[in-house]
Amino acid sequence: MTTAARTGGSAPELLGTLAADHATGALSTESGIFYLSAGHVVHVESAYSPDLGDLLTRSGAVAPAGWWDAVERAGAVHRVGRQLVDSGRLTTGALELCHLGALFDAAYFALAHGGAALRFRPGVAHWLGAVRPVPVATVLRESRRRRDLLHRIWPDPAVDTAPLIRAAGGGADRLPPRRGRTLALVDGGRTAAQIASVLAHRTFHTLVELRRLAADGLVTPAPPPPATPVHSVPDAGGAAWDEPDTALLRRLLDALEAL
Repeated sequence: MTTAARTGGSAPELLGTLAADHATGALSTESGIFYLSAGHVVHVESAYSPDLGDLLTRSGAVAPAGWWDAVERAGAVHRVGRQLVDSGRLTTGALELCHLGALFDAAYFALAHGGAALRFRPGVAHWLGAVRPVPVATVLRESRRRRDLLHRIWPDPAVDTAPLIRAAGGGADRLPPRRGRTLALVDGGRTAAQIASVLAHRTFHTLVELRRLAADGLVTPAPPPPATPVHSVPDAGGAAWDEPDTALLRRLLDALEAL
């Protein structure tokens, strides 16, 4: 495949092809990026899931200054993970465990919205570097397992990505501690990823609790915001303009940086 070539088929199908070809590079889907080395998945990113640095620093496993020092020292040579271990900030086992959880969490979202806008860029490597490469088949199997489990708890996947609000319902005072802490952060603006980030929990664990809350009638996706009004600019000859959508601009910036 050529650099930045658009590809056909679904994300799982393409990942299978890339694995068979022992490909190295980055596969972008509508909601995430898979980084591969010799046909194995070495890292996954998704805006719907906290990244590894967020999990490590919010949990207290690594001090924020230590994390950014590792990024500055080793990011350009794709060895941030190795730098964290070599500097004594993290053990190899702790890094592998946290990275594997973050990889599976992000992969679940990156595969949930594969869409038709798939793009593979050969040779692209992530600045973290390889921690423990994972076979593509393992990533796909784990994502299916998570999807099926969450569907059995509550079938509406909107809970996974939309801002959430509390719904009128009883029983909130009898919740298990983890679920109660999750519900306490539902404020009408936070998404599951943002709640997971505040709790310094894995995203999937948070999704399980939120889907259980939805099944109990305590949580529901927030209604979409009203459409942005169009204003007239007098000194532009009455031409209309739209107020900028910050979230849209951020997505466009992310897309441009991925090119």
